[in-house]
Amino acid sequence: MKKLSFFVLGLIFISLIACTSKKISQKTTSKPIAITELGEYKPQVGKYGGVIRMTTTSAPKSFNNFVAQETSTTAITSFLYEGLTSQDGLTGKIKPALAHSWEYSKDGLTWTFHLRKDVKWFDGKPFTADDVIFTFEKLIFNKEIPNSTRDILTIEDQEITAKKTDQYTVQFKLPVKFAPFLEAMGTSIYPKHSLEKYVKDNTFASALSVSTPPNEIIGTGPFMLEKYVQGQKIILKRNPLYWDKDEAGNQVPYLDGIEFTIVQNTDVELLKFQKGEVDVYGLRGQDYPILKPNEKEGNYTVYNVGPATGSGFLVLNQNPGKSKEGKPFLAPHKLKWFTNTNFRKALSYAIDRDSIINIVMNGLGFYQWGPMSESSGFFYNPKVTEYPFNPEKAKEILKAEGFEDRNGDGVLEDKEGNAVEFNLFTNTGNTVRKDICELIRKDFEDIGVKIHLTLLEFNTLIPKLSDTFDWDAIVIALTGGTEPHFGANIWNSSGSLHMWYPKQEKPATVWEKEIDELFSKGVQELDPDKRKMIYDRWQKIVSDNVPYIYTVQGARIIAFKNEFGNVHPTPIASTGQWSALHNVDKIFKK
Repeated sequence: MKKLSFFVLGLIFISLIACTSKKISQKTTSKPIAITELGEYKPQVGKYGGVIRMTTTSAPKSFNNFVAQETSTTAITSFLYEGLTSQDGLTGKIKPALAHSWEYSKDGLTWTFHLRKDVKWFDGKPFTADDVIFTFEKLIFNKEIPNSTRDILTIEDQEITAKKTDQYTVQFKLPVKFAPFLEAMGTSIYPKHSLEKYVKDNTFASALSVSTPPNEIIGTGPFMLEKYVQGQKIILKRNPLYWDKDEAGNQVPYLDGIEFTIVQNTDVELLKFQKGEVDVYGLRGQDYPILKPNEKEGNYTVYNVGPATGSGFLVLNQNPGKSKEGKPFLAPHKLKWFTNTNFRKALSYAIDRDSIINIVMNGLGFYQWGPMSESSGFFYNPKVTEYPFNPEKAKEILKAEGFEDRNGDGVLEDKEGNAVEFNLFTNTGNTVRKDICELIRKDFEDIGVKIHLTLLEFNTLIPKLSDTFDWDAIVIALTGGTEPHFGANIWNSSGSLHMWYPKQEKPATVWEKEIDELFSKGVQELDPDKRKMIYDRWQKIVSDNVPYIYTVQGARIIAFKNEFGNVHPTPIASTGQWSALHNVDKIFKK
């Protein structure tokens, strides 16, 4: 199954268990808890039938995987769509998917992919080279359609070109060398015959909404949409035309389907798992002592696979732009604060990460100082700038920048007399994120910074971040991955997901300009060790300039009912409970 995050070549991916077997509590007072030893994954030949019952706290915003920027959508559509290649969720290696093989020229600029001839779309139409050409020419490189994939596949303002050489062969011409090209070919392919009409009438960005009939949501993945009861339930059913087979030659997937119940928050998810109403649950640290001792009685196994590949952070709005009505996205005095690197550093020093790990995560957490997680493997740089809890240093930095409590009310004022207070948003449903925000609010108030915390439904929060830009600060997370370049849409100054100030016409700062140059250079460097040096530098720049104030990374812990076979969670596949479904086509009910 295609993974919707950022990934790397297996030959340079270090052992997952080795890289996640240390620093479980990292200077916390909780007793370290060992990583679950999963052993080697040897898939069994399964039996047909049964469903996996799951929960989600966020309803999908649409079923348009192409333009989606929110995981509430992509977590569901990841079961429906596939790319030419995919990443093995256990090893990180790139393997064939809709293409069965490929070759490339000596200069690495011409790639030829040979497509499977046995793939059909959900509606029975054959998958061909025309669908690949349509995806690249009419969707990815169509500037009328907003998408993040274009940012990733555009190097130095030059685009990749695709040409159909026959019905089942596609040739790609690269303008420059592109080191993670095979991984990039994991981007989803879409059906020309059902979607071309939306491109022609310029409605593709709004197509495939949650009200679209399920039979019009057409992919090639192992599961297809059967029913969506808005705000209540999402039901996926087995794709009877799926192309893949198990080692014995039997068609997969084995399961009849996957059922998602939409619930208010993580507390309800836990309760439903305890009551036996769902089969898999992504644990919070605080759930571990509740579920772990009852494994035998509850007939489930708790898997702790170490830190996830994502990142959690607080981001401050640095966008100097204005709305269509001419109103600044951000009050000028706040923009002045937030664009001050020392102001951001002071806030980072003010966060008590040990308290977050111990109180919110029950000791099952990890410090995070940069954009890549320890589980990311080869490209992870542990030598970044750190901001250990030091409120006195935070106060000193702020005072040096002219922030003082001039009227004795406990709140700092800037040089112009503006009280240092701002709004902080995060999403409802995620109780861990809410609790982290509460601790951050207290930490900031201890240094004289007043926070107004507001919780918004996830699909209301995302448009603020990416469209209206009417926010001060947000606590949110990125899924991350093992290949740095697939975060280009986040880190390039012109990127659509460059959260603090997206779509810049030219880099706003010297360090953002350097990051642009590093990403352009890194994607063209074919030597893995030289690439690592480039991305090490990127991670150091990010930690020095703190555009994201990183908090902590939780341990990836999954509880899965024992009645299912071929269960083998991994830290590099997707997020939360979905990390246990990287091989969902091979999971079966015993």
